[in-house]
Amino acid sequence: MTSKIIFGDSFAPRQFAPFGQGQRARMGIGFVALCLALPLTSWATDKRQWPTYGGDPGGTRYSAASQINTRTVRLLKTVWEYHTGALDTASPLNQIAAFESTPVLFNGLLYLSTPFDHVIALDAATGRERWRFDPHIDRSIEHSNVTSRGVAIWGDRAGDKRSAACAARILVGTLDARLIALDAATGEPCTDFGKAGSVDLTRDVGFRWVTEYNVTSPPTIVGDVVVVGSYVADNLHADMASGAVRGFDVRSGRLLWTWDPIPWSRAQSQRTGAGNAWSVISADPERGLIFVPTGSASPDFYGGLRPGDNKYANSVVALDAATGRFVWGFQVVHHDLWDYDIAAQPLLFTFRGKTPAVAVTTKMGSVFVLDRITGKPLYAVEEKPVPKSDVPGEYASPTQPFSSLPSLGPQDFSAKDVWGATPSDLAFCQAAIKRLRFEGIYTPPAVGGTLLFPGNIGGVNWGSTALDPTTGTLYADANRLAFMVKLVPANEGVSFWRLGIALIARLFQIPVAPSYHERLAAQQRAYRSRFSGEFSRQELTPYYVFREAIVTPGGQPCTTPPWGTLSALNLNSGRKLWDVPLGTMMEGRKTGSINLGGAIVTGGGLVFTAATKEPYLRAFDSKSGRELWKGHLPVPAQSTPMTYLIDGKQYVVICAGGHGLLRTQLGDSVIAFALN
Repeated sequence: MTSKIIFGDSFAPRQFAPFGQGQRARMGIGFVALCLALPLTSWATDKRQWPTYGGDPGGTRYSAASQINTRTVRLLKTVWEYHTGALDTASPLNQIAAFESTPVLFNGLLYLSTPFDHVIALDAATGRERWRFDPHIDRSIEHSNVTSRGVAIWGDRAGDKRSAACAARILVGTLDARLIALDAATGEPCTDFGKAGSVDLTRDVGFRWVTEYNVTSPPTIVGDVVVVGSYVADNLHADMASGAVRGFDVRSGRLLWTWDPIPWSRAQSQRTGAGNAWSVISADPERGLIFVPTGSASPDFYGGLRPGDNKYANSVVALDAATGRFVWGFQVVHHDLWDYDIAAQPLLFTFRGKTPAVAVTTKMGSVFVLDRITGKPLYAVEEKPVPKSDVPGEYASPTQPFSSLPSLGPQDFSAKDVWGATPSDLAFCQAAIKRLRFEGIYTPPAVGGTLLFPGNIGGVNWGSTALDPTTGTLYADANRLAFMVKLVPANEGVSFWRLGIALIARLFQIPVAPSYHERLAAQQRAYRSRFSGEFSRQELTPYYVFREAIVTPGGQPCTTPPWGTLSALNLNSGRKLWDVPLGTMMEGRKTGSINLGGAIVTGGGLVFTAATKEPYLRAFDSKSGRELWKGHLPVPAQSTPMTYLIDGKQYVVICAGGHGLLRTQLGDSVIAFALN
């Protein structure tokens, strides 16, 4: 089959695209074909197991296992611990590595990936290593994001082929943009897949450098199609790599289809890139659909080169999994200027017991609930006016969509929300915030500086959400952290004469004043030493961008606690049930903690989550939000746990390796808890 380019419908209505009768018929044919290829094994249907990164293809992060429950959770103990050795090889990249992986379970083995894409198989009962695969990532190449959140499993249903090579496959995407297929039994590359078990993902995406384009989330598999997105370093320049989503034959590695989220960029005088799906893509195997969460078009903070709404960036998009055909799209942010990517995996559930639905949670803390078939909102969405940009050449969207559901955190900020633990901290924070423009959420970036609240860390980030299907309650970790974003005019561009003078001066050792760009580079080095600071070039635009979290000199956020929360929202009733601080960043105070990672919910009435800057895995009562237990970890876990049953015993497993960019202690542990 020849590779096809599938374009999004940039002329569809703003909130949703209609789903016509002809589309239904074609999707029905695709559904039958996919059903014939589905692996109908118990590992994929047992709700007490964990066969995919999100617990199931729809990302509910729910297990019906109830051996560990509100009465027995106090008896949880560590039963095994495994060390991946991911940081044993010396490399500067170790300092920014993040162990964000969630293992998956298949035939009694756990499969996981390390920040450098080593794939490891462990005995699920003992933690003993069965095999490991090293993709030989070049650690001398600088990356802005060093992580791998996990792998995907595919099994062949055609007869009993468990003894055949690669009858079951582990699929992983890598930092150097390869899609690799491994034999689930041995860890050896599947030589019939691509070239010696690997497909080069850098082809045909406008790829420049390996540091700008890689894969950090697990692929998604529907039938015999493996679907993969990409991580794109949005802010380096305007014409970043394409954010194309692609489907490959899981047996051969042959490219089946490509879907471009921003096809309109091809017609621009200055091409725009990204709009990529760097988070986890959800699947509805019964209907043959995938649900793609997309990020912003490049660059994040200046949109003068990408006028209009920028469909279908910052959207959840339904595609036919077999063909890549566009079905519908819903955009949560028009003309994004705030790095408000959809970072969370779209959550598939049944709304009020009868309507197939998808819940979209955002960095803004908003929750949108859509009909899974049509994309129409099931709770009202209103387009409301938002502030205008004062930056020449920028045309911010005059309105943005607001959900009628309660947000998972505050979306407004005023002088009373400024906080400091001491009078000097408070004065520092008041001065830092007073000089920034803020006219409500969606205040555009400015040369003088803008307050960004919620910040680009969330709200809800890649940790995503969990849902108890028996109650319709969604659970989410979220952040409440203000950022400053500032546009820096790049009006002294590098020219040939300036480069020539610099070379002559260096040759003859003539002292010269530092250039504008040299001063900016020095600023960038200084900014990187601050908590969450980033300085990006946004090449080809008139502005550089600097952003950082607004924190005290001691590192506490300048916003009123809690800074991190765990929330429960019933999607059937639309009512927020509870909201509690998650961890702490100040001993003896319930401040909540900045968090990266997610929660899971179980049939035992428990919500498990780590994610904070503290070395604990916690269990909460799913009805009340009361913390019932916490288990000590060797280092903080910026990851999402999982749970399963083996030989009648329930285990809870989490990867605890810290997060370099969050400045937590680093490690390499995989830890299993079970009842004593």
